[in-house]
Amino acid sequence: MKRTTGQDRSITSKWRAATRAVRAGTWRSEQGETSEALFVNSGFSYDSAEQVAARFQGEEPGPVYSRFQNPTTAMLEERIAMIEGAEACRTQASGMAAMTSALLCQLSAGDHIVAGRAAFGSCRWIVDNLLPRFGIEKTIVDARDNAAWEAAIRPNTKVFFFETPANPTMDIVDLEFVCGLAKSKGITTVVDNAFATGALQRPIEFGADVVAYSATKLMEGQGRVLLGAICGTAEFINDVLMPFQRNTGPIAAPFNAWVVLKGLETLPLRAKAQSASAMEVARFLEGRGVQMLHPGLESHPQHAVAAKQMDAFGNIFSFNLKDRAEAFAMLNAFELIDISNNIGDAKSLACHPASTTHNNMGPEGRAEAGVGEGMIRMNVGLEDVQDLIEDLDRGLRAIGR
Repeated sequence: MKRTTGQDRSITSKWRAATRAVRAGTWRSEQGETSEALFVNSGFSYDSAEQVAARFQGEEPGPVYSRFQNPTTAMLEERIAMIEGAEACRTQASGMAAMTSALLCQLSAGDHIVAGRAAFGSCRWIVDNLLPRFGIEKTIVDARDNAAWEAAIRPNTKVFFFETPANPTMDIVDLEFVCGLAKSKGITTVVDNAFATGALQRPIEFGADVVAYSATKLMEGQGRVLLGAICGTAEFINDVLMPFQRNTGPIAAPFNAWVVLKGLETLPLRAKAQSASAMEVARFLEGRGVQMLHPGLESHPQHAVAAKQMDAFGNIFSFNLKDRAEAFAMLNAFELIDISNNIGDAKSLACHPASTTHNNMGPEGRAEAGVGEGMIRMNVGLEDVQDLIEDLDRGLRAIGR
């Protein structure tokens, strides 16, 4: 591969998914390094005053300041865009920086947003608490109900915002219907695709306008750094997002971008392997009479929708026990699986959402979102699946099941 091949879409657009994950976006310096270079500098120098003026005016390509873009983050952005099937991408300091930027860059006082009720606790906080402070109206809907989206539309509706699969209830949104409805009404769809990533689901193929990520999760894959990403059309990224981003500063650190670049090289392999293990673990739990929330199981009410829009069902699922005491007892009995509120890791993790990721929603908010006191969210890693099943069996036996 030549120095600039990874940046040439006339070539990279012909590559298949696994090749894009390893090589798309790569740009090599004059040193000819095989691994992407890490540029940790904040600023750049120029050969002439005319050159820097041309760059700031957008007449010449090249970096001007790492708050705008950095050579390392630029490589990551192109790789994520290619995996996602998007025209452009910009990285952010964290997943929540990505969600916040994707919404605030396009919403103003007097606008209206419709959001899915089942969502990560901090995403609900943005919609329920932050946006109303700026005079932005909101309606919360059951995102599984296609009719609810249409009924919620107002003349000032500007954005549909949802996760699929949703965290932690694993609700599935019909991407084709909801995105199609939004387009017919001139509404922008913002989809949180962190649970699946572009390796397993590409919302843009179903009509989504903007796809946002916590790349901290499955993209990075080993629990090392924070990073977020926003994908969309070149017009949205350059004309709507970038003025907000360059002036408010939620940019990703180059080192974090470099780590995620390395994680993406194995993303297709990890996503498929962890998805397969998660299915096996889920079938074991269901066979023990546990109430499962896994879209890959035929018992999931939206299994058919998930099968239509996902290549595999991911490594994350939830299940319901009787109450908080039973959930805590099972978690405390694990010897292998870590109690942790992170997801997407190569290590298997489990947590109690009601007391952690969704604690800030309060009892009424959790009840509305479907997050019960007995719910456990599970992230299946890369361990031997039989070791995981034995640990889960240990947890079930601890609660007499």
